[in-house]
Amino acid sequence: MGTYFTFEVLDGNVGRVTFDSPGKKVNTFGRPIVEELEQLVGELEGKKLHGLLFRSGKKDQFIAGADLNELAALSYLPKEMLGQLSGHMHSLLTRVSRLPFPTVCLIDGPSMGGGTEFALSMDYRVASSSPKTVIGLPEVKVGIIPGWGGTQRLPRVIGVHPALEMITSGEPVNAGKAVKIGLVFDAVPLDQMEAVGRSLIDYAHQTGEWKKLREKKEQPIGLTQDQAMFMFAIWQGGIFGKTKGQYPAPLAALDAVREGCNVPLEEGLKVEQAKFAEVGGTSIASSLIGVFFMNNRLQSDTGVADTSIKPRELKRVGVLGAGLMGAGIVTSSSRTGIPTVMVDVKDDFVKVGVKRAMDVVGGRIKAGKAKPEDMANMLANITTGTSHRYFSECDIVIEAIPEKEELKKDTYKQLLPLMKPDALLVSNTSTISITRLAAATDRPDRFAGLHFFNPVDRMPLVEVIRGEKTSDETVATLVAFAKKIKKTPIVCKDCPGFLVNRILLPYMNEALLLLCEGADMDKLDKASERFGMPMGPIALQDLVGIDTSLYAGSVVIEAYKDRAAIPPNILQDLVEAGRLGTKTGKGFRQYTGKKGKAEADPEFSKFLEKNRVGSRQISSEEMTDRLFLGMLVEATLILEEEIVRDPGDVDMGLIMGCGFPPFRGGILRWCDTEGAGKLVAKLEKYSSLGKRFHPSQTLKRMASSGEKFYPAPKVVV
Repeated sequence: MGTYFTFEVLDGNVGRVTFDSPGKKVNTFGRPIVEELEQLVGELEGKKLHGLLFRSGKKDQFIAGADLNELAALSYLPKEMLGQLSGHMHSLLTRVSRLPFPTVCLIDGPSMGGGTEFALSMDYRVASSSPKTVIGLPEVKVGIIPGWGGTQRLPRVIGVHPALEMITSGEPVNAGKAVKIGLVFDAVPLDQMEAVGRSLIDYAHQTGEWKKLREKKEQPIGLTQDQAMFMFAIWQGGIFGKTKGQYPAPLAALDAVREGCNVPLEEGLKVEQAKFAEVGGTSIASSLIGVFFMNNRLQSDTGVADTSIKPRELKRVGVLGAGLMGAGIVTSSSRTGIPTVMVDVKDDFVKVGVKRAMDVVGGRIKAGKAKPEDMANMLANITTGTSHRYFSECDIVIEAIPEKEELKKDTYKQLLPLMKPDALLVSNTSTISITRLAAATDRPDRFAGLHFFNPVDRMPLVEVIRGEKTSDETVATLVAFAKKIKKTPIVCKDCPGFLVNRILLPYMNEALLLLCEGADMDKLDKASERFGMPMGPIALQDLVGIDTSLYAGSVVIEAYKDRAAIPPNILQDLVEAGRLGTKTGKGFRQYTGKKGKAEADPEFSKFLEKNRVGSRQISSEEMTDRLFLGMLVEATLILEEEIVRDPGDVDMGLIMGCGFPPFRGGILRWCDTEGAGKLVAKLEKYSSLGKRFHPSQTLKRMASSGEKFYPAPKVVV
């Protein structure tokens, strides 16, 4: 009996292997486990069995893939070693595929990455019909490709087209879909899986099918030249359209399938080995693996250092304000089964808020992501009214009224006497000091910021802002609540702009300065998009609302006036003219037609000319430098001030809150990739423009020492 694998012989001379990693919630493939598996396979090769069943010893968990710590080290290995690792696993799984008896893999729960590749090396697969059973090859999501045979065995099992869908998207399939595409023989209740597996072994011997399947999987698939050219050209265009060439892994996976499917399996595995090594050691893979780990850390983070602090259960939620943000918060809360009260000053406002909630779920129903009963369940959890008394039984009240400090403070004075004594009061403010707002309440320890991002139903991030007197219990409770409503919380201390807006607004401000110095608006947006942002800074100004941008920007500029550049009055002029962006149909651009397509607006030129300070040609390189270097300086200052607890908080906040490109891993990981020394040299080039381009003490230290925000993992694979 091994540490990880248990082998036993059942009646009928059927072998059964159980994989159960001791002390772990899930099974993963790490170095010691692979070594034990090699020993086990060597023993099985000498046994005369009727057949073999392979299962997991974990309830509702099959195999999660590679060990996470070893995965983190992958991108730091040289290509030669990556190729060797892939080739080693190819050899091992080829031995599994050639065991001298029929083999059946019993899959209950998630089967991911290397777990799925292991399952593909066996003759048959049977899945449990549990909704928790999903099967996938998600490697492209972390910048690599399946490297244990997945790009070669999956197309030979289910066909090229469905295999490409799974491999290039990284999306898993459920048990029902797995049966439909031929990935598994059948999906049955858990207690029937072993019996079905044994029947398959008997069937394999009766028909000899197992030997024919093996022979077929070793051979080329046999696409004609025309079939291959057409199919792969279509897929390549589709992938490039989605990734813009910024994510190489899906294209590398496509190449692996294309070059390997029409040659013998042995040659195809060599193709996969080369492609795996090609993308596995890139900075993009390192960044995406880093994002994966940062996200995992946030999912397990309680928000406080003291592990003895337990969050309170919030059984009833109140939301004050039925506008875009308030209605979005109500939707998120009520959809997850929490009774939620929505209050505004007029019935008409409340009705609009309910309609917004219904539109969100209605859209998901149309897209096949929700069912009609989800709408009924959500509405059953919503109570509406126009009186603060509706909050009397709520465990938390989330204030989402207009961004006016005195209005909020006056509202708290009316609201607090009607609330439960121990209820939490939080604000969705994006700009106003949480500490100052808390001072207007009688419970500063139970007051905090809970800053959602617009649109609430799509944006995963929630900033949990703790004021000077916010208690650990309050923070832990809000973190747990955010997770319960399927958001990702990041805790930060109170400061103007909090986390995301404090870093983002210098970027938007710099775009205005560049525009008025002579930069072309379209080229400015294109420079940002080429860097990887989902849209350029000018388009973003129109989307968030020029009035919102003006107000939030002025708060941040005033707070950091020692380094913030004062932009021209172009935003003020546009607001006074009623040009507020997409919501009014005109801003920097005009938005026409039913879909509000952005078009150049000749009328805008008069606003630009009034605020011009120059007309020089500005290179794309300067635009990119100035847009992102200022963000980097501000991000490092946030760390120096300990506004957040970890560099990953900064990077994940920007990725989730403003679409900073995941393939760069966040602003701080981008600094690591480029090198602090290189970026400090660039900052010095622009230092005459003001203190916003003066490197922080952190950047200076890192430039001289070679230090990184994310040191290379010490794990040796």
